[in-house]
Amino acid sequence: MAFEYGFYKKTLDGRYQILKKLGEGNFGETYLARDCKRPSKPLCVVKQLKPKHNHPKVLELFEQEAAILEKLGEHPQIPRLLAHFTINNQLYIVQDYVEGHTLRQEIVRGKPLPESDVTKLLRDILEVLVFVHQNNVIHRDIKPENVMRCQQDDKLFLIDFGSVKELSTFSIDFQSVIRTSVFIGTIGYMAFEQARGKPQLCSDIYALGMMGIEALTGISPYLLPEDSSTGQLFWRNRVQHVSDRLADVLDTMVCNDYTLRYPSAVEALEALSAIKVLPRSPLVESSILARSLNFKTVSLQSALDLDFDLLEFEQGELETAILPLQQFEFEIAAVSGKSSFASTVTSDISHSQGSALCFIEELGNDITLEMISIPGGQFLMGSPNDERERFDSESPQHSVTVPSFFLGKFPVTQAQWQAVAMLPSINRNLEPEPAHFKGANRPVEQITWDDAVEFCARLRQKTNRNYRLPSEAEWEYACRAGTHTPFHFGETLTSSLANYSHSNNLSYGAGSQSSNYGQTSPVGSLSPNAFGLYDMHGNVWEWCADRWHGNYEGAPSDGTVWLDSDDNRSHLIRGGSWKSSAKLCRSAYRSWNPRSGRGNVLGFRVAVSL
Repeated sequence: MAFEYGFYKKTLDGRYQILKKLGEGNFGETYLARDCKRPSKPLCVVKQLKPKHNHPKVLELFEQEAAILEKLGEHPQIPRLLAHFTINNQLYIVQDYVEGHTLRQEIVRGKPLPESDVTKLLRDILEVLVFVHQNNVIHRDIKPENVMRCQQDDKLFLIDFGSVKELSTFSIDFQSVIRTSVFIGTIGYMAFEQARGKPQLCSDIYALGMMGIEALTGISPYLLPEDSSTGQLFWRNRVQHVSDRLADVLDTMVCNDYTLRYPSAVEALEALSAIKVLPRSPLVESSILARSLNFKTVSLQSALDLDFDLLEFEQGELETAILPLQQFEFEIAAVSGKSSFASTVTSDISHSQGSALCFIEELGNDITLEMISIPGGQFLMGSPNDERERFDSESPQHSVTVPSFFLGKFPVTQAQWQAVAMLPSINRNLEPEPAHFKGANRPVEQITWDDAVEFCARLRQKTNRNYRLPSEAEWEYACRAGTHTPFHFGETLTSSLANYSHSNNLSYGAGSQSSNYGQTSPVGSLSPNAFGLYDMHGNVWEWCADRWHGNYEGAPSDGTVWLDSDDNRSHLIRGGSWKSSAKLCRSAYRSWNPRSGRGNVLGFRVAVSL
């Protein structure tokens, strides 16, 4: 860290007084500062490239960002570049500080906005994006978190240009460095061609169109079904009232074939401007005012939390974010049965099409590890008071914001375990074949918490990626995949969807009471959730990094690991197992086990941060 505690309130470059740290990525840190050489001593934001990252390609991109920001900062709704300098071989960028809130406070999942408000929102953003595209720059990360409403004048600011690509000057031949796609952007808002590392100006149009659809429907982009043959999104039936004109514009903006979209913001704005825009509804106006009072301190840090972790450019260190991402498709199952104490109806299962991005880690001997891209977002952790058979340890239900990360598509299998167990030891020895129920594609079990941590450490050393156990918040967020029901399938479970126990003829709601599996099942045998993750309910309990706490009082709200406990012996397990009743497999249910405990129900899956 460039500014340790003792350096706060010191000045940088003889003028920028560092006040506090705002955010941090793998490559950069951001600080709130005061410009002491300007008469009013205004606040500003300082971005610093971490000293350890000095690869020429990374430095070139940092310099390029400064040059682009200087050009784009001429627009009144893009934060100005105030300074760009080097001190002791460390690079710094200083920008205007914008006080306000991001559009994530207005585009709230589950709360659709009126058409008139969405139309105005899109037009206001396009007016700024026109300037960006006329300068031959692709933003590449348009999303609600990267658009801010200024508290002072209510105008929208386009922020976070840490992922931009300038068409005319960005000529690094990545193919000569590493033959992979460049993963820069956010799942759900990222167009297919961008995910393949070939963004166009119209890739920004796709992202903005997805924002508009999300605002109209209140549904996260990655949860919308699509036609598996054409990639067309099915969203119109999720909106009560939307004009054909706006719907047609949005469909063109998010067309899967980029050649059929509006080529740039200019053409998209032309099409949108033909739609009459009504004044913003009083309800939304008052809501924005209330939020602006509550979010006075939320400002450019959300955007200037520069995603330098997306800018790694050398084998080993570089490969962390430049990844050969692959898109895969799957069927998402949903159960229509209602949860009630009297099981009076048979639950019906419906299916919809889903897709996700992943990268594949080679472990050797044709053994691979598939890691799913989990988009960042906000969710309610824990269970509501009216959820059937809930426990007090699931309270209080609270809002948590989880940054994007990758999570194993399956629990770690016995084949994967054996491949990593043969790697050099870091802190402890690992038994190559610990599982009770044998099978290369079955989940490994009889794993202690320390065993799982050792597995991650060996994987880290082999790959130079930050493999780890997920935090409890990350696990529940990934399990729910945007749902609010007891299970990501819906209100109940059936034996065709999850491997769990039906002992004593117990079920949950209208769930199945068929025979038990009686053992683990091969991973991927049953249906995944909307993120493309399998076996989140049942099969084996999964270790989390957190220590056990009896409830959520004092729990972190940023998705990080919660270690603030006197008990270093007990750690979290989530998800239930083949031996658990349905109520213990719920998304919100949490339990613990001694870190040295092992049994044929204890397994894990790995996470990785970029």
